[in-house]
Amino acid sequence: MYADTQNDITRQVVRVAQLLLAYGAESDLVEEISQRLGRALGLGSVELSISSNSLVLTSLVHGRCITTTRRIREHGINMRVVCELQRICLLAEKGLYGPNEVRKRVERIRPKTYPAYLVIPMIGLSCASFCHLFGGDWMASVITFVASAIGMSARLFLARRHFNPLVIFSITAFVTTAVAQLGYECPLTKTPELAMAASVLMLVPGFPMINAISDMVKGHMNVGISRWGHATLLTVASVIGITIAMQLGGKFL
Repeated sequence: MYADTQNDITRQVVRVAQLLLAYGAESDLVEEISQRLGRALGLGSVELSISSNSLVLTSLVHGRCITTTRRIREHGINMRVVCELQRICLLAEKGLYGPNEVRKRVERIRPKTYPAYLVIPMIGLSCASFCHLFGGDWMASVITFVASAIGMSARLFLARRHFNPLVIFSITAFVTTAVAQLGYECPLTKTPELAMAASVLMLVPGFPMINAISDMVKGHMNVGISRWGHATLLTVASVIGITIAMQLGGKFL
């Protein structure tokens, strides 16, 4: 293999690793896919060093090493991108894709996002279902649906304008809690506290926390601690928004 060919394949492999990390894949999966794709395209071996906001990849062919570094910019969790990259790796291992096909397929990948008119009511319905499971009455579930739907609308509005995620979580928690307090102001439900608790469940950063624990358990301590810290900050931002709304509404004990 010529040096130019090795360089080209290395760039493709590191691009795949970069996309996997940017869209929420766990570190162990990033290493596995990168090594498998590199070997499928003709590299002798692939070694990765992953940190919280960058990765270093080294490819080895016949004693010749090429090392490259990429910065990681998070784009939010999107499993469609992760699954598509895994599919490309499988096709390369079967011999159906070579370097050119891999490059074209990766360039065509676009993250899929569901439209707001589907996301907002589904978030409202899920939070209302949790309220009902917690023992809330039907009016509490309705209040939860309205509060979480309005909160999700605010979240999407701020996200489209590229606000800091901490600001988005804090404002969303404030708006959602403020609306959910209607259960206290209007005697419509006997369980207003459940409506207020269930309406902010959409802000629980479950996926980042799962990835953080998975990374730490599998030995990627730096990345795991970084992801855990980010999830913790999101939780703290939500708590700040909830606390301010409760203070203003006179419901804070």
